Parts: sequence; structure tokens; C-alpha cells
Amino acid sequence: RRSPGRRRRRGPVSKGGSPRDGGSMSCQVSVLYFARSAELTGLRCETLSVPRQITSLQLWEEIVKVHPRLAVIRDQVVFAVRQEYVLLGDQLLVLQPGDEVAIIPPISGG
Repeated sequence: RRSPGRRRRRGPVSKGGSPRDGGSMSCQVSVLYFARSAELTGLRCETLSVPRQITSLQLWEEIVKVHPRLAVIRDQVVFAVRQEYVLLGDQLLVLQPGDEVAIIPPISGG
């Protein structure tokens, strides 16, 4: 049974991973950049594929792999995951496909 144009994609699985990926299932999340993080990336938002279970610090490191210039704001950045603030550290996040991750550096120059 072949239907033209269907199920030809063999790349990363966007919804929940697959048994082939060794159990480290991944999902696509929307990453929103604000203030200085938007300046450093040149973006307001993008979709990234990340592990579903990841610490906030590991998530930051995944984003910095894509945008190395963000490393300069590491000590000042705060995440908001599903609109709840999360500090960088060993807090485990369980992400769902489509979750929003906001990168929020300090906005005022105090």
C-alpha cells in the first residue's frame, strides 16, 4: 500500500519519539526569545527538538548549542516553561510537544 507523498519522512520524530531512539524520547517545543536573547539570536521564536525529560540547565545547554552567542547571558537568564518561571539548575522538566519555553534575560539595566 503506497500513497504518494505520505509517510516518507524518516527524520526525527516530533511527537513523543520512538523506540529506536533508545528511550530518550524527544519532542518539539516553541522557544520564545525576549529582550537581549532576541538580539543575540536574531529571532523572536523558533521550534527546537529537545529531550522530553531534561533538566532546566540541560535545556539551556541544548539551546546554546544552536545559538552559542547566548552563552554571555547564562548567569542572568530565567526560563518560563508553560508560563511558569524556572531557574537554571537541576530541576527536571517533563516537556510535551508544543510546550512554550521562554528565554527571559533581565529587562532593566539595574
